[in-house]
Amino acid sequence: MTAHEGKVAFITGANRGIGFETAKKLGELGIAVILGARDLEKGKEAAKQLHALGIQSDAIAYEANQPESPKQVYDYFNQNFGRVDILVNNAGICIEPLFGINNSSSVSQQVLQGTFQTNLFSVILLTQTLLPLIKKATAGRIVNLSSVLGSQTMHSMTNSPIDPAKAFAYNASKSALNAYTIHLARELKDTPIKVNSAHPGWVKTELGGPNAPMEVADSYKTSVRLATLDESGPSGGFFHEENTLPW
Repeated sequence: MTAHEGKVAFITGANRGIGFETAKKLGELGIAVILGARDLEKGKEAAKQLHALGIQSDAIAYEANQPESPKQVYDYFNQNFGRVDILVNNAGICIEPLFGINNSSSVSQQVLQGTFQTNLFSVILLTQTLLPLIKKATAGRIVNLSSVLGSQTMHSMTNSPIDPAKAFAYNASKSALNAYTIHLARELKDTPIKVNSAHPGWVKTELGGPNAPMEVADSYKTSVRLATLDESGPSGGFFHEENTLPW
């Protein structure tokens, strides 16, 4: 039995892409993985693929824009496990061009509100709702999927390597998510729970596009590392794989 067997994880947006690869790798460590998916049928199909690999898996409906959805997730875990060991807030959206423009003077309220609803507000509501169950775990782990594009330090650098990516709503939502990571980690500093932000890399997903250098199959590394930290691991940080990123 590995150190992680017997644990249960909830990964949002896990029927494909980074979320699915994260669930697969956590499952290979002996962790039961529950996939949150907007389309439950697609979630069930993904869980079936994992089950065929010998991974204990299930899928439940999770919709970031539905305020009742976190309570339904809470009820599922409370009834079936009585706790949540790992929460990976993976689901996210970008509904504006990611590269080649700076839309700070023209981004619409609709884009801002829609982006922040999925990338920040829903993450906070889900985390707050599940926190009583995470506190019942022996060593709870919360991983917030951020992006290097949320780094204020890197955006403000001279000759910044991320300067071409000035999609304001997306970038600002990830900066705000990083702020939530810092604040929540600080609040929970005297508990066994660790909270961190993860930049998975520039990945060939629907969001990242076909020119991204990282294959989807390699996109799990940062999330899995932070989800399985031992008691000496960091909390309140921003990471890509083994590297600490600037806020």
